[in-house]
Amino acid sequence: MQKKFINPETLPATFGCSHVVEVSNAKRTIYISGQVAINADGHIVGNGDLGTQTCQVFENIKVALEASELNFNDVVKLTFFLTDISQMAIVRDIRDQYINTNNPPASSAVEVNKLRFLLTKI
Repeated sequence: MQKKFINPETLPATFGCSHVVEVSNAKRTIYISGQVAINADGHIVGNGDLGTQTCQVFENIKVALEASELNFNDVVKLTFFLTDISQMAIVRDIRDQYINTNNPPASSAVEVNKLRFLLTKI
């Protein structure tokens, strides 16, 4: 799989994501969704703590990627759902511990009304 990360100079600067990620020669596509701060035992991790919950979400994504023999360098798009988008900087700081910050995936963030005991979902 070949990836090309594109950030046209005529678009505004991004905050840790790419405007465009072009994928070619991909033999397979893996979709991972609905990752929340619930551990393998089914318990919520980090009740009320966005940083701890975000770490758990990224660890869950890591497990899902490894199950497909992939890693975060293979991720081309992330969609974040947060109950308080003003806290996105916390999520970005943790995200940057996992992704390739030189060629970050395309990303979107959406504020949602509630996630029932959870603060973020990716």
